[in-house]
Amino acid sequence: MMKLSGRAALIAGVAFIALPAAALAQSTATPPSASAPRAPSAAPAQPGAPAQPSTSANTAAEQHVEARIKQLHTQLHITAAQDSQWNQFAQTMRDNARDMDEAAEQRAQQFATMTAVDNMQSYEKLAEDHVQHLQKLIPAFQALYDAMSPEQKKTADQVFRAGAEAHAAQKASNQ
Repeated sequence: MMKLSGRAALIAGVAFIALPAAALAQSTATPPSASAPRAPSAAPAQPGAPAQPSTSANTAAEQHVEARIKQLHTQLHITAAQDSQWNQFAQTMRDNARDMDEAAEQRAQQFATMTAVDNMQSYEKLAEDHVQHLQKLIPAFQALYDAMSPEQKKTADQVFRAGAEAHAAQKASNQ
């Protein structure tokens, strides 16, 4: 498994939220490390200027989310009758990932001028945003889950459990 920068890991956490739920993003909102360079921004950041999202990073994040959506669609054997619920869930995943990407980018652009307190407050804001995204995602998934056959529900339970277990194992190996 490849190592992700803090920003990419945060995006991945939101993108994978459907798999291991809240566990993934809890430890992902950290600043990018020096060993994992970020993609350059579309325009240089000017003091006081609004954040400019990184085009290449956004594309990578979007591709990651789309790949995860496709993977879940296949794993969960979504039927045509479930398309409405699936589409709502998938769009919520996309919206959440986009929002978290923007928040992470804005945070990253402020690293150079953050005090330790600012850094903690910024991280708190990301955590609050993550909770709000879960509050949007859970009902969308609940509607989909309710429309699933018993076999699909069993598969979903296994997919989510396996993801949470894999994340826990990865976290343990990083300690």
